[in-house]
Amino acid sequence: MSSANLGREEAAARSHAISLQSIAVDLDLTGAPDPQVTGFSTLSTLTFDSTTTETWIDFIGQSVESVTLNGHGVDVDWDGARIALSGLAEHNVVEVRATAAYSRSGEGMHRYVDPADGQTYLYTQYEPADSRRVMACFEQPDLKAAYSFTVSAPLGWSVLSNGVATHITTTETTQRVQFAQTKPISSYITCVTAGPYHRVDSHWSNSAQQVDLGVLCRASLAEHLDADEIFEVTKQGLDFFTTAFDYEYPWGKYDQIFVPEYNLGAMENPGLVTFTESYVFRGASTRAQHEARANTILHEMAHMWFGDLVTMRWWDDLWLKESFADYMGAHASAQATSFTDAWVSFANRRKAWAYQQDQLPTTHPIVANITDLEAAKLNFDGITYAKGASVLKQLVAYVGEEAFFEAARRYFRRHEYGNTTLEDLLSVLEEVSGKDIHEWSRAWLETSGVTTLTVTDAGQGDLTITQDAPRPHSMQLATFDWSGEPHTSTLIPTSLRELTLTDATTLVSAPAGALRLLNEGDWTYAKVRLDDQSLDAVETGLSTIDSPLSRALVWSSLWNATRDGELATSRYVKVVSAHAPRESNVAVQTGVLGNTFYAIENYVGEEYQGELRAAWASTVWAALEGAEPGSGSQLAWARAAADIASVTDELSERMAAIVAGTSPGPAGLELDNELRWQWITALAARGHVDAVQLDMERERDNTGSGATHFVQAMASRPTAEVRDAAWSRAWTDENLSNEHLSATIAGFGSGARPDLTAKYAGRYFDLIGQAWSSRSIEIARRLVLGFYPASDTADLGGAWLAANDHAPAALRRLVTEQRDHVQRAVAARACEHASHSK
Repeated sequence: MSSANLGREEAAARSHAISLQSIAVDLDLTGAPDPQVTGFSTLSTLTFDSTTTETWIDFIGQSVESVTLNGHGVDVDWDGARIALSGLAEHNVVEVRATAAYSRSGEGMHRYVDPADGQTYLYTQYEPADSRRVMACFEQPDLKAAYSFTVSAPLGWSVLSNGVATHITTTETTQRVQFAQTKPISSYITCVTAGPYHRVDSHWSNSAQQVDLGVLCRASLAEHLDADEIFEVTKQGLDFFTTAFDYEYPWGKYDQIFVPEYNLGAMENPGLVTFTESYVFRGASTRAQHEARANTILHEMAHMWFGDLVTMRWWDDLWLKESFADYMGAHASAQATSFTDAWVSFANRRKAWAYQQDQLPTTHPIVANITDLEAAKLNFDGITYAKGASVLKQLVAYVGEEAFFEAARRYFRRHEYGNTTLEDLLSVLEEVSGKDIHEWSRAWLETSGVTTLTVTDAGQGDLTITQDAPRPHSMQLATFDWSGEPHTSTLIPTSLRELTLTDATTLVSAPAGALRLLNEGDWTYAKVRLDDQSLDAVETGLSTIDSPLSRALVWSSLWNATRDGELATSRYVKVVSAHAPRESNVAVQTGVLGNTFYAIENYVGEEYQGELRAAWASTVWAALEGAEPGSGSQLAWARAAADIASVTDELSERMAAIVAGTSPGPAGLELDNELRWQWITALAARGHVDAVQLDMERERDNTGSGATHFVQAMASRPTAEVRDAAWSRAWTDENLSNEHLSATIAGFGSGARPDLTAKYAGRYFDLIGQAWSSRSIEIARRLVLGFYPASDTADLGGAWLAANDHAPAALRRLVTEQRDHVQRAVAARACEHASHSK
């Protein structure tokens, strides 16, 4: 194992021997605007006690100039990731002077130059273990410290860190900013940002405290920053969490900054939360997008308590922060903001992520076995987030909301500024609720896999409910029937009963009805199969169901059956074509449209694909023209048009004319920069837009987003020379940023052109091992996932796994998962083929 890949056991041994008090960090970022300057000076002073004479300090960078131990210079013993120390005393002060590297991968200190105005922007991103790319530290969550940051930067820049700025000195061209010392926090949630960011200020207060608020973005995005809405959600969240947790916001100020080329949705750095710029909407946006942003704001805010105030000891218990934050994001959205239907999109879209992840051969319990940092990096997945949030929703129902929040209050006070494990939380939940939470934990947190619930008619008014992987479920069974003549009226709820399932088979009585829907209300975590009668009913009347949550659960059931190869894709598309245009919840609608395009491209054989693509293109355009002008639904269909237009010429002439301005688009549809690029990139993939036209588009949208779209569109052009160049650049050009790498990969694979891409399948498996060992894990992960052969009919993935038993476990996991997606597609195509044979 590389010395950069810290293992769980050695981390535990280090934390047992080291008692860390503080780390002072001094960064010199004054050279950042000069592209020839590749690194920056970093000085770290660590104060700690030790019961051992030897340990190491983590640092990854360009060089280590000097190490001082207790006032005496010592030889630098650095292997590129670890600085070895010997001769430790009981009390120690270690000073490390080094040069760190500016990043283009979104890891460590990321540097971005805005093409719109040439300005340079910096921000840090660390989770799980990249603070060592900026400062010398103990890179593990259970060695918390009080951090003091001092940052030198060009004069006029906004310079931020976790704490407030306490002292600023300036010269004619530079500034030196000292920040207040933090309370004890883990290294991965420290943060520094610097650049000419645009800032909007506000404040929040209650009877106990006042908190200064800031929202920031790049100057060229200032006109698009809807700070008022962001502040509104922020204040609603602070009201909600400080009351629900009965614990004041712990971190002083609350800045939120939107940064470019971000690898995540957001990061919960206390006092300075970083977000992806995709949440600054450059063009038209749907209510679903605003809901997603609000959910993320509240997710990160929940981390101020779950994760920052109380932190997991090691990454095995990552769920202690992410599952709770994911649950709280939806819960607080529904309880405290205008997005009262947040649980609807959670049921349809967030859970879909969990179900998918939980069916992979690499699935794992929510409480995972994380052996090292590479495994931790890949554990930020649908199990830890969405499944964890789903089972927490069940737990709240099991113990009661008041008991759950009282347990949280005691948990925070008992473990504030400390580290915990599963047992610490279970014990306080049992203490408050009086229930056996350990048994619940064994069933839901400590086992993997998703249960499938199936309903069959047992006759005489009885139903048989079976579960393939028995677990305890509390749920509701809803019955719907036609309000008038069958198949010509509305499906309305006629009965609702609560059920408790524990066995593999349960016999229940239920009134007759057209539709029997298990898990009404979405209480439990399970896939639900519709019986044949119910499937017939929703095929005709899905959009007539009044409850958006009920509709979301039906949509989820249909999609899971399609993914599992039990419902033919053509039948799924038929239901979507009939009912998606009338789906009023845009978040659900958007998810359904994305699933439909994915199914057509992956779950249908070539012999049927052309006809289905053409039919779907016709449906999409009709729905686009029929949608309410200027609505979120219209925008969702316009984006779906870009998807299908990338693989068929059915819409090309109409879309090209609208882009060229020679034909009007659907009434109310604004072809803003973002939507315009989506359409143009689709046309480029079909060969209807050439390089000259793309250059013109790049000139008219001279922004960071425009540059990324341009990279993808150029790589999408359907010629062997273009795809060859994209392939070569992605694997060899280490100057590509993380975002431009992803755009290049997306362009390479666009347009469904196996004639241009299939020849690279073998080369892919020759390259991934070297990429994993030589590139950062974030860049290597993008290469491994993005270039996996879309149609691995020869099972080259299986052959590689068999021949590379000793490859890094994290790399094997990625290949295993991608191979499973391909095999699932094969099964779904077999289901589609069988449906045509009946």
